[in-house]
Amino acid sequence: MSIGALRLSKGEGEKALHTGEAKEGIFEEDGVLVVSGDEYIYRVCSALASPTRIKILKELLRKEADIGEIAEMIAQSKANASTQVRRLEEIGLVRSEYKPGVRGVRKVVKATVREIRIILSPGSENQQEE
Repeated sequence: MSIGALRLSKGEGEKALHTGEAKEGIFEEDGVLVVSGDEYIYRVCSALASPTRIKILKELLRKEADIGEIAEMIAQSKANASTQVRRLEEIGLVRSEYKPGVRGVRKVVKATVREIRIILSPGSENQQEE
């Protein structure tokens, strides 16, 4: 299953949370990544299970960086840094864009969310508010 099939649109995700409809998926709302459903929770937690990816994510919250800078930051090859970034990209924690470099283009990465919210039981937060 591709990540595109995992993500809810912004409107769908917000509606699911506020109406208590048990929509499953991954969506971003105002800097918060919201995750609901066992498969989606597993994918996000799996991506966050690496200390290397956590380090990358924390640094990208401070400033954007290209793959070469990320490789230096984690003391690994550019190929491995690119693989780590791809895992974070797949679930929507970071976003990449290509910018002109000294020789060709460079892939610049920035964090897209500051918080991750995992909904273990969709619809339960509305029941608690009543």
